[in-house]
Amino acid sequence: MFFFFLHVNIAFLGWTIDAFDYFCVSLAVPEIAKDFDVMPSEVTSAITTTLMLRPVGALIFGLLADKFGRRWPLMIDIVLFSIINMASGFAPNLQVFIALRALFGIAMGGEWGLGASLALEVLPVKARGLFSGIYQQGYATGYLLAALVNYAVTSTGSSWRILFWTGAAFALLAVFIRFFVPESQSFEQTQEARKLSGGNYFKELMYMLKNHYRRSIYMIILMAFFNFYAHGSQDLYPTFLKVQLGYTPSEQTATTVIHNIGAIIGGTLVGLYSNYLGRRISIVFCATMVGTFIPLWIYGPDLHSLRFGAFTLQFFIQGAWGIVPAHLNELAPANFRGLMPGLSYQLGNLISAASSQIQATLGEQYPLRHEDGSLQMREGKPIPDYGLTQAIFMGCVVACLIITTLVGKEERNKDFMQNIYEDKHGRVIGLEDLGAQKMEQGQQEVSSSSPSSVTPTAPTATTIENNVEIQETKKS
Repeated sequence: MFFFFLHVNIAFLGWTIDAFDYFCVSLAVPEIAKDFDVMPSEVTSAITTTLMLRPVGALIFGLLADKFGRRWPLMIDIVLFSIINMASGFAPNLQVFIALRALFGIAMGGEWGLGASLALEVLPVKARGLFSGIYQQGYATGYLLAALVNYAVTSTGSSWRILFWTGAAFALLAVFIRFFVPESQSFEQTQEARKLSGGNYFKELMYMLKNHYRRSIYMIILMAFFNFYAHGSQDLYPTFLKVQLGYTPSEQTATTVIHNIGAIIGGTLVGLYSNYLGRRISIVFCATMVGTFIPLWIYGPDLHSLRFGAFTLQFFIQGAWGIVPAHLNELAPANFRGLMPGLSYQLGNLISAASSQIQATLGEQYPLRHEDGSLQMREGKPIPDYGLTQAIFMGCVVACLIITTLVGKEERNKDFMQNIYEDKHGRVIGLEDLGAQKMEQGQQEVSSSSPSSVTPTAPTATTIENNVEIQETKKS
């Protein structure tokens, strides 16, 4: 029980720190733009760059995780993004800052998939939905912490750079804790099955792509819409509150905290109940509810109604997202749970990378106007209409996510210990098959050294592949 608790908490902590570091940019866009003397839309290109490079990290660290285990790649990854985040706080200009955020994107891309597989593989099936929701809300928790630290920075007139130095310090704490995390038992069994079958990891990768290319493509498309769904509602929203609505730092921070509390509650509850109601139906329900709350989220008539809209919208956005870690790990081929969930997630991020930049650019190109057509001005500058672009953007994304989810499939509550290895034909090997193979190989060794050994009465297969001939072939 202790190790379950340890895996869950360290995975949650890692994703929380990752999100904290990521949202440092979103929350400080106006301040960074002022410091570097550029427009906010130019600063949001750093967000775009981070998102675009995350698939590189997911690929590198995912391959390492499926080849060598989850634990050490996670350790290396968190050290890297701690160093890069510290350096981001010393960037002398926008160009260097963007370059550092690109490197941060590579490190960030490795965290989610490895953390999810490490924790989900050791948990009981009945706890998977709950943990999936809790784990994913490390993202909202990181956002909430970043908002509070950002408020402390802005209210004291301090530099935005402190945000990045604080995130680096948090990451170093996680490095220490991860020294005590054991390796995933499921991965160890997969390695044993690979060794007994004489399999080659990179050949297995080719077989996986051949057998599951349609499923892989579907997972990427699904995650593209999921990432449009998240980033389209979060990345530009603090700037919308501050620049368009004119919120003070305290009002902006309070609104951000409120909607992240909604996100944490929604992700945890919907993740839990998706274990019983189904992954797809829960996602569709949440997306439908998001569509109904878009007007209140942007056009609430007063501060309190807008905050209620933000709370409810993020409750259902992260409600759907709380299902994602479990859903992707259940869809992923047995040998590649370190690679495929994280890679599909981050390729979806690549597709959706320009969300905030698109919204910011359109908002600036089509600023707010009075009824007579004249521009609305503040401090001598036109007020961008970020709200309208966010509302239209999110309406389109919600519709696409619902359609994509409905045409897909799910493998809710799949037993990972009965899905530890997959051969070149797409046939799945479970723990019982692995035990039979180990028994047979042990008997063969005895037989070769002692010709008079008694032949076992229980029939065994000659290879892992033969052990699973009686199982139904599982292909995408």
